[in-house]
Amino acid sequence: MSVSRRGFLSAAGGLGIALAGSVEAIAGPGVARAATRAVAGYGPLVADPAGLLALPSGFSYKVVAQAGKTLLESGEPTPSDADGTACFTSRTGATLVNNHEIGGGEPFRVPALPGLTYDPGAGGGTTNIEVDAHGNRIKEYVSLAGTHNNCAGGRTPWNTWLTCEETEQRAGGRYQKDHGYVFEVDAFDQQANQNPVPLKFLGRYSHEAVAVDPRTSTIYLTEDANGPHGLYFRWTPPKGFTGGRGALRELATSVGGNTAGQLQAMSCFHGSRHIADLSEATKPGTRYKVRWVDVPDRDARTVSVRSQFTDDQVTRSRKLEGAYWGDGGAYFVASYARSSDGSVNEHDGQVWFYDPRTESITLTTIFGVNPDPSKDTDYDGPDNITVSPDGGLILAEDGEGLSHLVGVTKQGNPYPLARNELNDSEFTGPTFNADGSILFANIQTPGYVFAITGPWRRPSNAAD
Repeated sequence: MSVSRRGFLSAAGGLGIALAGSVEAIAGPGVARAATRAVAGYGPLVADPAGLLALPSGFSYKVVAQAGKTLLESGEPTPSDADGTACFTSRTGATLVNNHEIGGGEPFRVPALPGLTYDPGAGGGTTNIEVDAHGNRIKEYVSLAGTHNNCAGGRTPWNTWLTCEETEQRAGGRYQKDHGYVFEVDAFDQQANQNPVPLKFLGRYSHEAVAVDPRTSTIYLTEDANGPHGLYFRWTPPKGFTGGRGALRELATSVGGNTAGQLQAMSCFHGSRHIADLSEATKPGTRYKVRWVDVPDRDARTVSVRSQFTDDQVTRSRKLEGAYWGDGGAYFVASYARSSDGSVNEHDGQVWFYDPRTESITLTTIFGVNPDPSKDTDYDGPDNITVSPDGGLILAEDGEGLSHLVGVTKQGNPYPLARNELNDSEFTGPTFNADGSILFANIQTPGYVFAITGPWRRPSNAAD
């Protein structure tokens, strides 16, 4: 498992937060700290008497699942470490496909049920949670088992979930198979989930999240890794491929399926100058042209995929995390960077937008190194991401100190949407239902899934 921001103590400090539309650059402590004091969103958070989730006035939550407490249809407890999640509309309400980032030491594994298990030596996977139109739990059951460290992922245009193994674990010891793959999970058809198939054409590396272009079925993928830092990937389908339920599995099991399509790594340029590290960018609005470089050995048989390139061939980043398709392109997140890990500049979070029409990426949001993680107005370590139906973005914070769901208005102002009152565990898996009336989100440890409702509207963009 890669090192999270919460496990990475920085000796640097001083900068606050800089956002598109608020300041021109990370210029220094005074400018950045002023930017954090913008009052936006839905108003201040109200402390929770139950000690779980602080929300703005008028908002409320219910617990949909709790690791070790609620039960699966097969009788075992809900697994630990809820992570990336997507919501799919059903006739009775919705089905959540919920990742479980289980790497080995967690108390509640995904049970290795017959027909749904890839490798019985691994304890991760996904559960499907059926809820009614109001977010009330109906039932929960295993949809994928025997995978390792299922972190984030992404939904497809044909309404399935791609779950990502954040690992490069090889077969050996308790593991009967290699790991580090992407698997497709159906929200409604358990038969489609039988006999899990790794989508090896998407590469074997420390996968974090994916975003899928609904027009072309092109898949964009983040890698959360270091030594060297991770890469941003694009998979282009083979000629004649049409995305749809079962199409990726059929491709993976076809002759030559392990190398179907084209897997490439991103290489960025400012004019003719190559950008080796995304942390070089410090100003919202920074734009780089993108070229794509073919991956030589996508299954990393002898050398990890990211080590198959020299630094002048690709653009790297520390802690590439969440991804989401919206606004005609792919958003992706870099959670933090430090000079001590080889990054060019330090920050506590970047949000990038890739535009396939112009083959470019633009820095839309940047968080400076958090001066005071104990404040509700200072944020760091964005991880999972979703686009809000009311405008702007919702980021799940995985940083130091207080843990929040952080909203960012379209104008670039941050605001707290929720605060973890229980502990300092990260938020994960923010996802809205189809009509935008419910935001589902998780606290990873000890493992809660929440349904959040309230007076949703376009968030205020009030500034100082």
